[in-house]
Order: sequence, then structure tokens, then C-alpha cells
Amino acid sequence: MKIWVDPDKCTGHARCYGLAPDLFSVDDYGLSSVVGDGTVPPELEDKARLSIANCPEYAIVEITD
Repeated sequence: MKIWVDPDKCTGHARCYGLAPDLFSVDDYGLSSVVGDGTVPPELEDKARLSIANCPEYAIVEITD
């Protein structure tokens, strides 16, 4: 699984970081980005999906190849 945060949609609620701090980082304004290249370890996939579902702007997406 791989995820990405759309910077044009993120408004800084930082819910993703609160739910999965191992997968996301936030700047001083609460704007999120993925850690590394967005690859999610298998043991964190549930947290990634929970973060996707809880983003009010739908800024987090799962990248499918």
C-alpha cells in the first residue's frame, strides 16, 4: 500500500498525524505530508485506511498502480 497527501486539498486539521504519526508529518501550520515515499508497512495499513477515512478534505489518497 502507498499513500499520498494532496497539498492542494490539505487545510491543516492534522487528523492523519493524530491517528498515524508514523505515516505522516506536519508543518507549523498543521499541513500534512507522508513520511518517506508514502509506502505503508503492512502492520500500519489499518491506520492508513483510518486516516484516509477521517480526512475532512479527502486529501489523503491510496495510490494504486
